[in-house]
Amino acid sequence: MSKPTISDLARLAGVSKTTVSHAFSGRRHVDPETCKKIRELAREMGYRPNRSAQSLRTGRTGMIALASSMPFSIAAGPSRLGFFMEIAATAAVASLTRNQALCLIPPMEADSELDAIAMDGAILVEPFLGDPMVDRFFNIGIPLVSIGRVPGRDDIPFIDLHSHATALMVLNHLLDAGASQIALITGTQRRNSYLETEAAYSAFCESHCISPILVRVDETGGEAEAEQCCAALLADHPGLDALYVPVDAFASGATKAAKSLHRDVPGTLCLATRYDGTRAKLADPPLTAVDLHLDDLAKLAVDLLNHTIDGQTGMTLMSPMPDLIPRQSSER
Repeated sequence: MSKPTISDLARLAGVSKTTVSHAFSGRRHVDPETCKKIRELAREMGYRPNRSAQSLRTGRTGMIALASSMPFSIAAGPSRLGFFMEIAATAAVASLTRNQALCLIPPMEADSELDAIAMDGAILVEPFLGDPMVDRFFNIGIPLVSIGRVPGRDDIPFIDLHSHATALMVLNHLLDAGASQIALITGTQRRNSYLETEAAYSAFCESHCISPILVRVDETGGEAEAEQCCAALLADHPGLDALYVPVDAFASGATKAAKSLHRDVPGTLCLATRYDGTRAKLADPPLTAVDLHLDDLAKLAVDLLNHTIDGQTGMTLMSPMPDLIPRQSSER
């Protein structure tokens, strides 16, 4: 008995072969009821779409990539359950609904070759100014979108992280908690979230007559480097009564530094971070953080990438505003 073909399925469903193809590829809209009917009939008759034929016909691989230049010491941590991986989990599910596979590309060495990986497009998480991964994708003609604006580039579609608004929300929360001298700790690499956060902090300090104290930590040093920097900061500025440390790995280091100097959190020092991940929730005390709605951001990024792959330029997808999650570290 011969295998059922796409023509057999189209004839039985009363639709064109193109409609059947779109129902399985997800690249064009098909009425949900029609799509359901096609898939049910396909199961009944044992039809399976020929992925190789689809790839030859469409020029698509069915693979998209999620990449980051952020060190694992920052993006993931010992458990590998962090910012990057939380985005990856939702992006993978969103991709599967489009019959796509998601490939994870961790931080790469300078001589690593991306053209060995067949992909239709890529999502880059929080790239920094002059990020070489941007050029690598462009050089091999891979459509690219980012989560967080690419500093210095207006030609790459992005999902906004609202870092300026996030910073003001956290800083005002610390002020309302009674803090009068707030320091900011960011990273040395010029990611858009750091740039917007520093700009918001500068404006906040000016409007509240606070002397700004900004420290930048090398991301590659992770939590340990942040602990050393924070210990020096607190020793040099004993009057500091609050720290906004957007990078959660740095915030973990700041917590350890405070303990080593016998600074009670939140009694004499309030702490807050940005990403509401495992580090923030399991810290002692638990850290005030921000719900960035990463699930929604990941889904929007997959949608935006597919629009870009399809040649729809100039697309803007509105991302949700962040929500503050107050915890013990800032409750006085």
